[in-house]
Amino acid sequence: QVQLVESGGGLVQPGGSLRLSCAASGSIFSIRAMGWYRQAPGKQRELVALVTSGGVTNYADSVKGRFTIVRDNAKNMAYLQMNSLKPEDTAVYYCNALIGRLNLDVLEELDYWGQGTQVTVSS
Repeated sequence: QVQLVESGGGLVQPGGSLRLSCAASGSIFSIRAMGWYRQAPGKQRELVALVTSGGVTNYADSVKGRFTIVRDNAKNMAYLQMNSLKPEDTAVYYCNALIGRLNLDVLEELDYWGQGTQVTVSS
């Protein structure tokens, strides 16, 4: 099986910083991309940041210049450094990964999700 485990969420004051971590483990042959999504109450889940195996990144306009995604390919991990946090950043943050697994010598690529970690920005 494949598991994604997030950590690093919590309560922080506006203007503060948090770093989220995501670790992928299990029967992994390759990871094409890893990213972070978030979902606030009453809103759709949205992409926050994404990094491919080649290091190409995408960011939501709302977090550009404040958030940075970093991937450690050797450790199958991704990090989201969040600076200058705002109350509007409050959400459950989910790690996502496009992971390839070998099934009878056939490569299957599927999206996997972590359990989510709560980030609350409030004074």
